[in-house]
Amino acid sequence: MKAGIYLGKEALEIRELDLPEIGDDDVLVQNLYSSICGTDVAVFLHGPNTGHKITVGGEFGHETVSRVVKVGKNVTEFVVGERVYPYPRYAKNDTRRAGTIGGFSEYILIPQAKRNYSLYAVDESISDRLASLIEPFTVGCRAARRGMIPLGQSQYVSGQNAVVFGCGTIGIAAAVAFKHFGMNRVMVCDHSDFRLKLAAGLGFETCNTANESFEAHAASYFGTSVSLSGKTADIDCWLDAAGAEAILTEFLNLGKIESRFVSVAVNNAPRSINLLQMTYAQQSIIGSGGYMPEDVRDVQEIMSCGKWNLESIITHEFSLSELEKAIRTAADVDHAGNVVIKMAEK
Repeated sequence: MKAGIYLGKEALEIRELDLPEIGDDDVLVQNLYSSICGTDVAVFLHGPNTGHKITVGGEFGHETVSRVVKVGKNVTEFVVGERVYPYPRYAKNDTRRAGTIGGFSEYILIPQAKRNYSLYAVDESISDRLASLIEPFTVGCRAARRGMIPLGQSQYVSGQNAVVFGCGTIGIAAAVAFKHFGMNRVMVCDHSDFRLKLAAGLGFETCNTANESFEAHAASYFGTSVSLSGKTADIDCWLDAAGAEAILTEFLNLGKIESRFVSVAVNNAPRSINLLQMTYAQQSIIGSGGYMPEDVRDVQEIMSCGKWNLESIITHEFSLSELEKAIRTAADVDHAGNVVIKMAEK
């Protein structure tokens, strides 16, 4: 099989590897489409330890949709030809491999495969291209879920307002999930007019914070409420899918009483917080990392419901032999949205 191999900063190759041999309890899947994650871009452009933990000389990629091509003799839960989503946390039975399951390889061996654990069935109404975005959409879905107020076991308080900073795949996924969960108004902010146009095409209010006043635009769109310093935009939840330092600062200064902040962006910089001010404002800061099985369920419902043309955020498609070009394209936020690799014909 052909496999994308990571060789370090701005270096990769497509290498011929032996097809994995399956054991009695294993499943072999063939990748159909794979999507390029922002962490793939980061580790390619900046070197090891800047994105997912990727071994130099090893396979990488983790956003993929596949079909079963071979099953071990003890496997009864899967059949050849079935379309599946390899769940990165458990696909290799090693959570340290979550970013390197072999999404840029033609085939993946799934050891001790289990349904709804390492492999999930994919709804027939979801295209292969869109299904390759299940993984980043689950990250966005989890972040949006963390920003909602629970109302019973599987319901949430509706009618509130949210703003999402960052218009990549995860940011757009979070915005869509917010609406799915019952948010009333959702605005998406970014510095890329190209990506904001993709969000606007899905029906979201947008704001380019590089050249317009977020404070004024937000107050106009959401209406106003009360903060410690006076009137402010009526935003219940701020979600950071961008990682810019100023976003948390703006939340602490402009967030209304009882507003909450969800951080899903990778941001390693230490931060100082005026805890007394946050206490008086009754604000909350919430972390969101990864995803859970319920996010896979909800994302497939979102993708299959027909309310949004989610495939429209995929702006480029390449072959596996063009992997380096695809990653460089995905890095160009002013000219690209989501970028996918077509791995195999059906």
